[in-house]
Amino acid sequence: QVQLVESGGGLVQAGGSLRLSCAASGRTFSRSAMGWFRQAPGKAREFVAAMSGIGGVTSYADSVKGRFTISRDNAKNTVSLQMNDLKPEDTAVYYCAAGLENTIIVRTTLAGYDYWGQGTQVTVSS
Repeated sequence: QVQLVESGGGLVQAGGSLRLSCAASGRTFSRSAMGWFRQAPGKAREFVAAMSGIGGVTSYADSVKGRFTISRDNAKNTVSLQMNDLKPEDTAVYYCAAGLENTIIVRTTLAGYDYWGQGTQVTVSS
């Protein structure tokens, strides 16, 4: 059974940093696309950052570019999101996602992913 478990969320002041981690189990995702999405109250889930399975190509939403960094540790089957200079508008539940197939493509849409974590809350106070 595949599971993705996020951790590292919490409450932080504007300008602060958090590091989210996602641990995958049940299969290896070393060559699969992996990404982070978020959902604020009353809003649709949106793309934040992603990395291709092959080549390590990354993509970021314009709203987080230059502040967030996605990385992965294939030996540990984990993906992380380093979030710096956090803003109140970053407040949301953050979800980790993983794809089934090995791919060089960076997937930035919800439909590009097959597995999802339960989410971790990030709250940024002003």
